[in-house]
Amino acid sequence: MIQDIYPHRFSNDYIGNRKMDKDDIILYYKYDSFLLKSCGDKFSLPQKRDFPEISDKTRSTFLFSLNDISCYLVWDDLSTDQPEFIYKEINFFRHTNQQEIAWASMVGYHLMNWYAQNRFCGKCGAETEEKQDERALVCTTCSSIIYPRISPAVIAAIICKDKILLARGANWPGDWYSCIAGYVDVGESIEEALQREAKEEVGLDIKNIRYYKSQPWPLSGSMMIGFVAEADDRQRIVVEEKEIAEAKWFHRSELPKYSSKISIAGEMIEKFQKGAL
Repeated sequence: MIQDIYPHRFSNDYIGNRKMDKDDIILYYKYDSFLLKSCGDKFSLPQKRDFPEISDKTRSTFLFSLNDISCYLVWDDLSTDQPEFIYKEINFFRHTNQQEIAWASMVGYHLMNWYAQNRFCGKCGAETEEKQDERALVCTTCSSIIYPRISPAVIAAIICKDKILLARGANWPGDWYSCIAGYVDVGESIEEALQREAKEEVGLDIKNIRYYKSQPWPLSGSMMIGFVAEADDRQRIVVEEKEIAEAKWFHRSELPKYSSKISIAGEMIEKFQKGAL
């Protein structure tokens, strides 16, 4: 999956009060795009030494480490008109084989959005500032502490013998299909959330729920919690039209287009196709 970047190393250990070094990696975003350096058909993440204008006064935030090199989010404007600089949309991760760059850009995007959305305290409205001993923001007035938001979401490969239930989202481009998924609601267990989502989205009662694995999904700030479940294919499929354009059963030998195994959905569907799920 997308987070599996071995032999590269990712560490989200937080380091506060650290000065940026010339070799440190810079993550710089504009809307839903981020900055890369191009070299032929390969890319690299820019470093501090690429930007002479970065100084101790530049607004920056420590994010994480990639291959033991610290990565910083830079908020101030940078000069990016050098010919080797190129912006790539965040969905770049779907098409590149440089998975370590894709993963760093996604996690950085998650954190950038969280910092930007919490510049002010939701309790009293005062400004927040970065806490130096852990990854958190603290209100400068009421001392409320705000931690990064991670939303639990469930996703399931719903199967019946040699068939799997797949759905096409109402707002998805093309003819791509995926597994049933949705966010856990207040007061729900993850199993209850899965049963509710299956019933709401496709009208199915599911059983024999078993855990598969989890995957962080930074684009939506989610933790995807994967399951395999069973359902009787004689049940009538009733789709929730606001979310689902179409849902139906597919035999493992005749599957539609589905996402690659960079996602937990793609991995589960591929394993089902091979008879390994």
